[in-house]
Amino acid sequence: MLSILHDAGWPVIPLLFASVLGLALIIERLLALRRARVLPRGLTEQVLDMLRRRQDTPEALSRLATNSPLGRVLAEVVRNRHLPRAEQRLAVEDAGRAEAHKLGRYLSGLGTIAVVAPLLGLFGTVVGMIEIFGAYTPDGGDPAQLARGISVALYNTGFGILIAIPAMIFHRHLRARVEDFLRDMETAAARLARVLARDEGVS
Repeated sequence: MLSILHDAGWPVIPLLFASVLGLALIIERLLALRRARVLPRGLTEQVLDMLRRRQDTPEALSRLATNSPLGRVLAEVVRNRHLPRAEQRLAVEDAGRAEAHKLGRYLSGLGTIAVVAPLLGLFGTVVGMIEIFGAYTPDGGDPAQLARGISVALYNTGFGILIAIPAMIFHRHLRARVEDFLRDMETAAARLARVLARDEGVS
């Protein structure tokens, strides 16, 4: 492996940095965007049960808000249930936008790596081509320098593509996961709001 990195030359250094950063972002987002962490199973039913028992104290709502992203949105629904429907919706939408921003954190960085990695590989290719042309002299070419330039060009092209492909795949996968979570959170918040509005009408 060290010999490959040596043959790839110094242009491979930013590619290595991009690969390490991309891998770290992928692992962090996969751990942070687990369904059980974002949308705990049965949380909406727990909130409804809490309301039926009249246990919706400020302390209970604070604990709910620290439970998960879904918990923060549902807590906002409960806190604003006595407001007019339009104001309640605005407050919940603000909470939803804040959670969407948190869930999408670092995804733009991962997308940037997917776009930049091939360009870094192309840069390494250009450096290798420069070395290839530098190997030619009026008296003939230096085979060692020629081979060196070819290896730099090919290795950097390959590394750039190799880094970009998984970065792009995980970027799209994680974005789709975030969109699914946001849709489920919106559905849960709307369901809770309807139940609260019905109960308020009954009472």
